[in-house]
Amino acid sequence: MKLKTYTKNLAAVIAVGVASLSPASAAEDTIKFGLCYDLSKSYTFVTPQITQAAKDLATLVNMRGGIDGHNVEIISQDHGNEPQRGIECYEKLKREGVFVFDMLSTPVSIAVLPRIMKDKNILIQSLVGRGDAADGSVFTQVFPVGPTYWGQVANDIAYIKEQSSGDLKGVKVGFAYLDYPFGQEPIEILKTLAEKEGFELQLYPVPLPGSDQASVWTKVRRAKPDFMIAWLLAGGHVVAAKEMKRNGYPISKYISVNWLNEVDIKNMGAENAIGLKRGTNVTGGQDIQVIKDILAEVYANGKGAGDASHIQDVYYNTGLAIYSAAFEAARLAVKQSGFPVTPESMKAGYESIRDFDANGLFAPITVTADDHGGGGKTRVEMWDGKTWVPQQDWTAAYTDVIWEVVKESSSKFTVE
Repeated sequence: MKLKTYTKNLAAVIAVGVASLSPASAAEDTIKFGLCYDLSKSYTFVTPQITQAAKDLATLVNMRGGIDGHNVEIISQDHGNEPQRGIECYEKLKREGVFVFDMLSTPVSIAVLPRIMKDKNILIQSLVGRGDAADGSVFTQVFPVGPTYWGQVANDIAYIKEQSSGDLKGVKVGFAYLDYPFGQEPIEILKTLAEKEGFELQLYPVPLPGSDQASVWTKVRRAKPDFMIAWLLAGGHVVAAKEMKRNGYPISKYISVNWLNEVDIKNMGAENAIGLKRGTNVTGGQDIQVIKDILAEVYANGKGAGDASHIQDVYYNTGLAIYSAAFEAARLAVKQSGFPVTPESMKAGYESIRDFDANGLFAPITVTADDHGGGGKTRVEMWDGKTWVPQQDWTAAYTDVIWEVVKESSSKFTVE
């Protein structure tokens, strides 16, 4: 989407201001988003940046008049990656008038999902949670906008196929993963694709929290996979890099899940990480219009929600991507159904998003009543010692396989 079009259409981000609201009316005239995040335990490597990005984007929106004159409010609370605390956060914020929620945790998203469905509220589930939630005909209230782990790993396999002259027969693909729901999520798709394409799938479970990988990489050294896909988090990638070096496994064969950032590269050593690859659905760096606007209008006026150094982190961009899409859905909700925004109009707003990329911030998405994921496009990038270099265009591969598995899995879901 061109900048001029984006500027015109996304009032939530780039709109020209309207009359300011009084404090009393603003409280009643607000579109609220509830971020029940892990701010204290497992996901603290990413939640500060994403929370900061959401708040910064909301500040920019409100400075420019809000969404069609209505302010946006980001409410964040810690659940410590504990399902029960996530449920408690959901119930508390629901009583405060929130009906759009984001858990940013696979186990917590799974735990809260039945309540979301029963209450007919909205769950943002970008980059986490159930892969089959892309099926909007079943998960009517859930929006995993962006690639699911199923789609991302399928795109990684497509990249490996490109690197293998278009033929995966006899290719050895290793999969190192944290041995809990986040890491286990892609296995079903990998097994399906291995049978379809004829590659040998080698599974390497990594015990939590990911700090002990010695035995895993000893096995990798012996088995000699041609490529390694890794579903690890933060420090787990750093440990993997050390073990690859110790075992003589080329880091250029390593393809990470999207949860690998500039901090991890620094901890590995920029030179040591040359050749490492990751899958991503967001553009990195600061050469993006909305980031330029946030720096010029929010941070230059001392209204930033956190450390400005976070803006150089791809996780900050990930937060902007999630909430650019969410605010666009809210904008469409107001445009189509007026104010106040309701769960029903927010749902319709999401399902009206067409070919939207927030002016190059992420892969273009089109969300429909049937596809709540938006198309699932990603690309593989390579670290060249200074920056991330795209290795391919945005792509969504094996969509027929993905949707066959999605439909089979979603057909078994019941709210109970």
